[in-house]
Amino acid sequence: MYFKNKTVLITGGASGIGKIMARKSLERGCKNLIIWDIDELGSQKTKDEFSKIGGEIFIFKVDISNVDEIRINAQKVRTDIGKVDILINNAGIVVGKYFHEHTHEQIQKSMQINANAAMHLTLEFLAEMMKENSGAVCNIASSAGLISNPKMSVYAASKWSVVGWSDSLRLEMEQLGKNISLTTIMPFYINTGMFDGVKSKLLPILEPEKTSEKIITAIESKRKMLAMPLPYWFIRFSQGILPLPAFDWVMKNIFGIYDTMNEFKGRN
Repeated sequence: MYFKNKTVLITGGASGIGKIMARKSLERGCKNLIIWDIDELGSQKTKDEFSKIGGEIFIFKVDISNVDEIRINAQKVRTDIGKVDILINNAGIVVGKYFHEHTHEQIQKSMQINANAAMHLTLEFLAEMMKENSGAVCNIASSAGLISNPKMSVYAASKWSVVGWSDSLRLEMEQLGKNISLTTIMPFYINTGMFDGVKSKLLPILEPEKTSEKIITAIESKRKMLAMPLPYWFIRFSQGILPLPAFDWVMKNIFGIYDTMNEFKGRN
């Protein structure tokens, strides 16, 4: 799945790895870059910054926690721009509290943005991909979709949801004989500001530029799953062979994962 002459839609494309992937899409020669973000000013700045790279850039202010906004803006994309060839469901939020400290509104918002929105967006654009038997969907989940973690219960719930749905959709497309690739990404913490305050004992905090390049390359090669830095099979294998107390001990005392959120601050 090459980006050249393709139409690419990225949610959360005004900042973080979404912005970097937007730039890389243009550098790879995409014809149309569509950025969906609730940050209208940030989207405009991104458009101005990347305008000389090449390709047409379209920005949409969308609150993807609102299904009606997704439907309305998806129709605008289809009418004004056309078929989306590559969809990157990237937008996400994190609260970073113990579960009992959450409000109902925070739970609902986290699930709507991190999990439900990816399904609603894909539902809007998948039909045309299936009709033309061509397309790619990349879903940015998290290593929190593989390993439970204190102060990430709702975030983990949303990302476990994405991992399960995304890979099920991959199997459906294969079963139906459709040439539509599904790539599920499960990265560790990325140094974008979203997880400010996080400290990792053993595993490195990922750098945005390198991480974005790996994601784009994974889409190009139609990779099914990509976890960083630990491969997902290692985590699944460890979960499968170790008794739960032993797995917990390794994650807490060797990798230090269960303490990573102790000093979490997040982005203002």
